[in-house]
Amino acid sequence: MSIKSGFVALAGKPNVGKSTFINVVMGRKVVIVSDKPQTTRNRINCIYTDRDSQIIFVDTPGIHKPLHRLGEYMVKAAVQALKGVDLILFMLDAADGFTKTDEHVAKIVSESGTKTIIAVNKIDVAGEEKAKAVGQLAKSMVENVVSVHYISALKGEGVFEVLEKIKEELPEGPQYYPEDMVTDRPLSFMAAEIIREKIFHLTRQEVPHSTAVVIEEIKDRPNGVLYIRANIYVERDSQKGILIGKNGSMIKKIGTLAREELEFLVGRKVYLDLNVKVKENWREKDFIILQEIGLKDDIK
Repeated sequence: MSIKSGFVALAGKPNVGKSTFINVVMGRKVVIVSDKPQTTRNRINCIYTDRDSQIIFVDTPGIHKPLHRLGEYMVKAAVQALKGVDLILFMLDAADGFTKTDEHVAKIVSESGTKTIIAVNKIDVAGEEKAKAVGQLAKSMVENVVSVHYISALKGEGVFEVLEKIKEELPEGPQYYPEDMVTDRPLSFMAAEIIREKIFHLTRQEVPHSTAVVIEEIKDRPNGVLYIRANIYVERDSQKGILIGKNGSMIKKIGTLAREELEFLVGRKVYLDLNVKVKENWREKDFIILQEIGLKDDIK
C-alpha cells in the first residue's frame, strides 16, 4: 500500500514556535521548548506516522544574525536543512510583525526553490488583521508558495489544517522509519536536551545561552536503575555559581526536573549525575561546538 511520505523542513527566525508546532502535531513532547530565543541548537528529525502518511519534520535552529561561532554553525545547519527536502514550512510570528530577519529568512527559503507552506503563528496574540498583513508580505517575497495559514501553535488552532495540506503536497513514497519511532536522535542527545531545557526554564539573562550539556556516560546498573552522567559547561565562574545555587539548590532543582522527565521517557528509575564545569569562551571553540555538542552531524 502506498502512503504519502517525505521530509518537511521548518524555517523561521528564533522563537516563532517551530518546536511547539512539532510537539502539537506529534501529540507529545519530542523537542524542547522555552520562551527564550535560540533554544534549538541542533537539527532534529521528528517522525510523524499515521495510517496513510509518514512525515519527517526537520526542526532547525532559528535563522538569526550570529554573535559567535556557535551561532554561525547553528545558522549554517538551519540553511543546509532546507536542501533536499520535499517541502518547507516557513513560520512567522504575527505578534512581531514582518521583521528584517523574516525578510532574510524569506530570501533563503525562496532561493531554495522548494515548495513552501507559510504558517503565521500567534494569531491569538496579534489578531487576524496583523497576522494577514504578515502572511501577505511573506507570500510576496517567496517563490513556490502553495498556501498560507494562520495558526496558534500553543492553542492548537489551525495546526491540523496545516498538517493536512502537508500531506496533500507530499509525494507517494516509502515508510522511511518504523511506525513507533518518533525521532532519529539517540538517548544521549535527548537526555542532554532535557537537561538544557530545565536550565533554560530556571535561569535568566546570559546563563542559559552560555550553557552546553554533554552526556559523558549512560549505563545500566545491576539494580535496574539507568545511570546518566552529564557535564554542564559554562563560560565563567560567575555562571557556574548561578547554576549550582546557594548550597546546591539550583543544580538540585535542575536535576530533579530533568530526572523526572527522563524517567517518564525511559519508563524506569534514573540516577542523574550532574557536574558543572567552566570552559572559557566555549561558544568560540570549534571542537566543543562540532564534536561535543554534535553540530558536525548537521552541517555535512
